[in-house]
Amino acid sequence: MNFIGKWLLRYKTFILGILGPLGFWGAALISAVDSGTLPVPMDLLIATYVWNDRRHAWLYVLMAAIGSAVGGLLPFLLGRAGGELFLLRRIDRARYEAMMARFEKQEFLAMAIPSALPPPTPWKAFAFGAGVFEMGLWNFMLAVFAGRLLRFGVDAVLTIKYGPQIMNVVGDLFKHHLVETLVIVVVLLGLLLLWVLRKRYQKTGNDPGTDLDEGDMDESDPRRRKRRWL
Repeated sequence: MNFIGKWLLRYKTFILGILGPLGFWGAALISAVDSGTLPVPMDLLIATYVWNDRRHAWLYVLMAAIGSAVGGLLPFLLGRAGGELFLLRRIDRARYEAMMARFEKQEFLAMAIPSALPPPTPWKAFAFGAGVFEMGLWNFMLAVFAGRLLRFGVDAVLTIKYGPQIMNVVGDLFKHHLVETLVIVVVLLGLLLLWVLRKRYQKTGNDPGTDLDEGDMDESDPRRRKRRWL
């Protein structure tokens, strides 16, 4: 076992030693820590929880997804508080507005897909960006919850069927075949979540308040517009 593998094993043992006795509440707390601050090998931890208590596997998956959505509020709110200035120091205004426009068109998928992917996906960067581009707070939490629920649910199913060692196989796929694995996962997630976007767009298209008059164009300028918090 290499150095990183040994370190992850010790880290997992340490975390489980502290929060393991809390059961599914521990899964929620660990997931919140992983999303908000220190990275935690969540897939390995979920596999351990599920393998030790297969009868309540769904509860560990649910609580971990909830914890992740709550913990993700930290990078999200940091992005809301001052992320725009942080980005504008590194990119010009035109590129910033183009990025914001693209994010607004598919914001749910833009947050749900990274949430469903395991490391080395830079998840906190996506959460920070969601705050910068003023994604609604509840939409953000729902997208994170949906993505994490899918990710941890897949972890649980694979663990019950093949044992906790399957997580090492999945990790090796992402480590040695990152591009190919990401393409397959993104395509599957896109098909699974397509109905969400279609439903949202249909609702928006039927809303008479979505059309703007020419006199309202100044209000829609990304440099002056502020989207609602919730």
